[in-house]
Amino acid sequence: MERLEHLEHLDRHLVDELAQVARETVRDELREQTRKQRRTAMLYGASGAVALYAGAALALAVGLALALGLPDWAAALITAVILAAVAYVLRGAARPTASRPTAGREAETVATPPSGAGTPIPPMPPVAPGTTGTPRPAAAPRQDTDPEQPHHRV
Repeated sequence: MERLEHLEHLDRHLVDELAQVARETVRDELREQTRKQRRTAMLYGASGAVALYAGAALALAVGLALALGLPDWAAALITAVILAAVAYVLRGAARPTASRPTAGREAETVATPPSGAGTPIPPMPPVAPGTTGTPRPAAAPRQDTDPEQPHHRV
């Protein structure tokens, strides 16, 4: 009986050591990943700052070029309008838009899972295989298919 108690103590000690090693390994791995992500974030930030200065220099050059033939205030105003238009276009490009299927192709669209990863989900058939229930309303038939040949797709 004494021997079993001694083995239980060794088992607990081994489990504690394994847990400690696992914690240290996970901690080291997280440190390494964090270090890489921090470096990447700093490079992106530096890139953004340099791009900001490049944009300011370009705006200054445009303003000075316009000032050759216009009054200074008009050149500055035109430069500001150009920058505002570029900002508006970039903001519109950054907004997510819902993808709309083209006309006549609703039945052919393949849905993607909500997670955005994995295998695409095929469209549902109008009637489940092997059932005789009422079919679901189908989408409009495609214009480029021949209804006489259902097994041949274009």
